[in-house]
Amino acid sequence: MRRSLTTLVLVAALVVSCAPADRDQLTGAGTLPTGMSRDDWLSRIAACHLLRVGQNLDVAVTDSAVIAAADQYGFRVDAIIDRANLLIQQYGSRGAALVAFATDACQQVAAETGMPSTLVRFEPDGTLRTTWLRIDDLEITDGFADRTILELRRRRAVGLVINSPGGSVYEARKLGRHLRVMGLRTAVDRLCTSACIDVLAGGVERYVTPEAKLGIHQSRVPRRFSSHEGGQLYVADAFLYLREMGIDPDVAIAAASVPNDKLLLISLTDALQTGLVTDVIERVE
Repeated sequence: MRRSLTTLVLVAALVVSCAPADRDQLTGAGTLPTGMSRDDWLSRIAACHLLRVGQNLDVAVTDSAVIAAADQYGFRVDAIIDRANLLIQQYGSRGAALVAFATDACQQVAAETGMPSTLVRFEPDGTLRTTWLRIDDLEITDGFADRTILELRRRRAVGLVINSPGGSVYEARKLGRHLRVMGLRTAVDRLCTSACIDVLAGGVERYVTPEAKLGIHQSRVPRRFSSHEGGQLYVADAFLYLREMGIDPDVAIAAASVPNDKLLLISLTDALQTGLVTDVIERVE
């Protein structure tokens, strides 16, 4: 059965509600990663939680992989929070080192739990926040990334629904990288073509509906890349960006073979096989 975005967000966080009341970490749950003590593993889980809190300046957030780890390994939520506070004291003024440790921790916790490292938000009453920012039919122009980032923060969104004919590759990739770092999701339910594909690619989880259309073609090469060698570099940049996002970079090669005034529609089967899309959902709510 295909699911909606709201259902996917709820499934990502429905754990840990029945944990016992003591503040100590539990024992006997889950097989720890090789070479990792239980105390070290708690620190990594807590660091990932702390990363999401620090990124959003909001204590009502965490990471879906943290929630999965708390359930899988039997850690109390308040034990994770206590450890996060201890990490702040231990690292002191070495903020950059803590961010690096936390970023690596999120990747490891996600790998060990099988849960993508995505942002989870809570409402004041403790229920999950499922608000997405929707952008329809807008061209990606100068300043698009910064405007969208500000709106995502203002609305406290957990993801971005993007339907766009494309535009600035620079702006699209700037926004895509922000989405990935922040653990945000993306979705398309109408039409996403050209540079819009780079925005979609930035989502940690990338959803489309059955009616969605995804299209690629050659980008208009900026003047600084106007030579033959420059054009090759531009294609290489597209290749490397998709690889950075964990998507089959051959999508960039396919796009380079389609003239700018033409459009190649990617089938949903191909989108799933290349990793451009992670799931097909019934609807966007």
